Parts: sequence; structure tokens; C-alpha cells
Amino acid sequence: MNWYLAVLKNYAGFSGRARRKEYWMFVLFNFIAAAVLYALGLAIDSQIPYLIYVLAVLIPALAVVVRRLHDTGRSGWWILIGLVPLVGGIVLLVFMCIEGVREPNEYGANPKLAPHGV
Repeated sequence: MNWYLAVLKNYAGFSGRARRKEYWMFVLFNFIAAAVLYALGLAIDSQIPYLIYVLAVLIPALAVVVRRLHDTGRSGWWILIGLVPLVGGIVLLVFMCIEGVREPNEYGANPKLAPHGV
């Protein structure tokens, strides 16, 4: 949960690097929250809480993807490869899964070596 909150606290931080754990924990908690709100929307016959949540986490989700790409040594513009049908999503998934560059790169120091407080 701390990883999820850390991403939300860095709401529009597109600079720097995000390690795999930060990204995947955000994805996990984001999926759980969205699923619960969607189910709640089905129960109350209104998807407004779900839509508000999705819009609220759109910017942090994009920011953590860009920071994750930075960790792998790629520009944040690589996020646009996800727009390529079928292949783009697979390539982006692979980028999210591979280990980040161990040494400091143009986007910052290795986040695994930096104290995170989690």
C-alpha cells in the first residue's frame, strides 16, 4: 500500500526513475481499487465513482509508466508505442517487466540504491 501512496504523492512527477516494485504494486492496488469501485457501481447502478477514480489516477499512472521507462534507460515517449495495435502493448509490457539499468543514467540514480523509506 505504501508503494501505491508513494506514486500518488508524486502525482505528476514525470522525471526520475521508478523501480519494478513501485510500478507493479501501483498496478496491483490500482486494479483492486478499480474493480471494487466498478462492482460498487454495478450494485448502485451508477459508474460515476469508478469514472471519477479512473480520471483521478490517470496522471499518476502515466507518470509512473514514464518513470519506469526511464529506469530501463528509455525516453518517456516510448509510452506511445502502446498505441500500436497488439504489438505495442506487448512491447510496453516487456519494458515494464525488464530490470532497470543498474548504474545511474540520464534520468537519475538507481532507485534500488536510494533510500525509499518503505
